[in-house]
Amino acid sequence: MEIAVTGGRGQTGRWVVDRLAADHDVTCLDRALPEEGHPAVDYRALDLTDAGGVFDAVTAIEPDAVVHWAAIPVAGQHPGVDLYRNNTLAAHAVLSAAGRVGARVVQASSDGAYGFFFAEETPLPESLPVTEEHPLRPEDPYGLSKVVTEEVGKTVARRDGVPVLSLRPTWIQEPGVYPCRDPDYVDDLAAGAGNFWSYVDVRDVVDMVEAALAADVTGHEAFNCAGPDNALGRPLRELVAEFYGDLPADCTVEGDASVYDLTKARELLGWEPTRSWREAADETVPAPQV
Repeated sequence: MEIAVTGGRGQTGRWVVDRLAADHDVTCLDRALPEEGHPAVDYRALDLTDAGGVFDAVTAIEPDAVVHWAAIPVAGQHPGVDLYRNNTLAAHAVLSAAGRVGARVVQASSDGAYGFFFAEETPLPESLPVTEEHPLRPEDPYGLSKVVTEEVGKTVARRDGVPVLSLRPTWIQEPGVYPCRDPDYVDDLAAGAGNFWSYVDVRDVVDMVEAALAADVTGHEAFNCAGPDNALGRPLRELVAEFYGDLPADCTVEGDASVYDLTKARELLGWEPTRSWREAADETVPAPQV
């Protein structure tokens, strides 16, 4: 398969590129070229907010699929308007070009779209676990940009008839580098309350990207992407009740599960997470050099 990956030199994107390059022809579209990239990957530098430049690049590549992983990833590191502008314009340019050439799209959305993490006061979810049908109510530019990118995906899927799969990873961890297990995080209940102590291993994220590229899905679909448990290893009901003083009326979560329901990904993608912090936090795995 010919695959174009945007943001393939980023923290998570490099893991995506490294995995896909083993079985596919991969072109990485990013802001700058690497000094030494992956030997099996073609690199092209461009501004992804430049719709004309993106269209020219994508039509020249003629990919079977586009993995759109480029974005400013965290609120607070850039002025809000710059983050929102970058993320939304890039998504519109990349997805529109993909639709015009008939390419399947897998894109990075985020659990930030739900509006829990960066809210001034984190609201209780309407239900536990949180399904993909939960209302999206962001208060910050990052979360809002992800809602818009999903709407762009819906537009492209309707207009061009290509499948668009939006993945909503929670806090992504790399093996051996698990900040969700740092003492300051584990010992302070408030540190992880904004996303209800959820996390996901980057390798599980890449597994979901691969599954999404192969899935028999039409139109636009969004998928939660989280680890098999919460980062504190305690019953989620107890954590939520202790910190927030209440539980949603609709609460069926059991044990030390993640806050996010993964049923849809299991049923439509055949995906489920296989890496827990219990093993992965101390693993020694070389990071990709792409």
